[in-house]
Amino acid sequence: MGVVQPTCPAPGASKRRAIWHHDRMPFHANPRTRLLAAAIVALLALAGCRDNGEAARDGDGDGGGQVTVQGDDRIAETLTWQAPDADVAPAALDDARERAAAALAAGRLYEDAEAAIPLYRAILETAPGDAAAKAGLAQARVALLAQGDAALAAAGDDIEALRRAHKVASVARALGPGDPKVVAYLERVDEADRLWQLNRQAEADIEQGRLGEQGKGGALARLRQALEIRPGQARAMQGLAAVESALIRRAEEDAAKADFDAARRWLALAEAVRPGSDTVPDARVRIERVRVGRIDQLRDEGLALLQQRGDEDSLASARGKLAEILRLAEPGNAAAAELRQRIELVEHYGLFRPGQSFTDAIGYGARGPEMVVVPHGAFRMGAGAEEPESTDAERPAHNVRFARGFAMARTEVTVAQFGRFVAATGYETTATRRGWSMVYDARSGNFVRRNGVDWRDGYDGRDADPGMPVLHVSARDGDAYAQWLSDGSGQAYRLPSEAQFEYALRAGSESIYPWGDGRPPAGSGNFTGDADRSSGGRRWHNAFARYGDGYWGPAPAGSFQPNAWGLHDLAGNVGEWVADCWHDGYRRAPADGDAWVNPGCRTRVMRGGSWASAPAQTRSAWRAPAETDTTNARMGFRVVREL
Repeated sequence: MGVVQPTCPAPGASKRRAIWHHDRMPFHANPRTRLLAAAIVALLALAGCRDNGEAARDGDGDGGGQVTVQGDDRIAETLTWQAPDADVAPAALDDARERAAAALAAGRLYEDAEAAIPLYRAILETAPGDAAAKAGLAQARVALLAQGDAALAAAGDDIEALRRAHKVASVARALGPGDPKVVAYLERVDEADRLWQLNRQAEADIEQGRLGEQGKGGALARLRQALEIRPGQARAMQGLAAVESALIRRAEEDAAKADFDAARRWLALAEAVRPGSDTVPDARVRIERVRVGRIDQLRDEGLALLQQRGDEDSLASARGKLAEILRLAEPGNAAAAELRQRIELVEHYGLFRPGQSFTDAIGYGARGPEMVVVPHGAFRMGAGAEEPESTDAERPAHNVRFARGFAMARTEVTVAQFGRFVAATGYETTATRRGWSMVYDARSGNFVRRNGVDWRDGYDGRDADPGMPVLHVSARDGDAYAQWLSDGSGQAYRLPSEAQFEYALRAGSESIYPWGDGRPPAGSGNFTGDADRSSGGRRWHNAFARYGDGYWGPAPAGSFQPNAWGLHDLAGNVGEWVADCWHDGYRRAPADGDAWVNPGCRTRVMRGGSWASAPAQTRSAWRAPAETDTTNARMGFRVVREL
């Protein structure tokens, strides 16, 4: 409570009005102790009087001695009751009795000289044995304590009610300081004071953020003290709810900053404030929604970065988003898995997916060949020492790893596709400039040189259909076509490296042939089979037994079943140029799948079997050298594109 400020009694003040009470002494202290304290305070007050005898007043009154409470909460204006003057002459006793009874009935007990208690006391001063006044005063005391209890009932959060309870206490103490009922009431007032003080201090703590959640002072300690004094006290329970709300607010603020670990800690502390409350579980649901929303937002931002560019900068930013998701999410989170998978795809395939097909615009409404995304990975390139019909040129078998996928044309480049290139650029092929190429002669069954043959012609020198693989093209012609695609699309096209070709041909297989170790399955490609017949009735002497594909010469591109990666005719139909220069073996060959190129080399590598290749030349590891300007009826090409 506040600071004691004694004031001096005015001259002539009656003994009844000079009742003192030290504000630090409980209302229910022993009466003798209270009288001694009152005497000491009175002496101190008198010692502090002004020389002119004026009272140093604080609060209402007419100069009677009083002690006031000051502080943030001025609970009671006075702690002593100044009984109003209510002198009653002997001749006016009947009238005073009537006025006192009326005041008692109206509940006006002590407020002024016409209140019941002052009137009854005045009557008893005049007529000490007045039975009616004694009975009335006893009834007034009962009514007074009833008023006090009513005030205390509302005093938990109503300062005016507490002040009324204090006023009643000062009157009750003046009337019956030794009355057990009065003493009990004064104890209840002391308890109300303590509760008010604890609650008010707790509320100030809450306002200043001193919640005491760690168990060291603060609002929680005060509120729990209050509840020990009076379990279930409404104001203290409201204070606990306020502490809980403040802790939840901190959790929500941290959740808004994506610090969900801190948010969980705040919620755990809040849960201990009012166990069993629904508020914390509800807050946990809200914060969980925020967490899930933040995770989804990070995933969407990461995906957007990857979809916009797919370059190293966007990859780095997306990885940062993934790291943040992993910090926030539980193991196995679907959003994290989705973004991780997409990052891995972009790392290996840019904006594409394995198996995806696409075409690039190359200007003037034209489009390039259909490309298929080949998965990244590793394989063992070349032939083992024990592989039948293998050569040292195919050894040593070695591991090659593609850290990034690539796109390969689904089929060989067709006559129509190559024709668009020639029409757009005016390019003259090697055979066109030279004036001849090697064709198949049906009468002799041999390959012969024939003048006037170039890319527009088929394997036998006659006009080629647009859908046939382009023939009579050199490695240089293939390079020129790939450069045209690159210039028109802005992407990096070229002939495949030897490693890319074998990797795509095998499509995950490790056998002698891409389909296994025996004869080809029906419909798997255009190979030499002993069931094939030329128009003149010729048969292959070195062919796959019991196999026929219905073609003598190349088939239209894409006529047969694709391999496991969606690519056609890598093992048959026509042989194909690759980008590598010829080397007699694989010692010191690149392990990353890049083309093995020597600047200015005149001998390139051709890969894959053709319609006229012996079975040994259809093996996955088979390779052969050819002069860069070679053109014939068995050789074509396809392109790859970087992702």
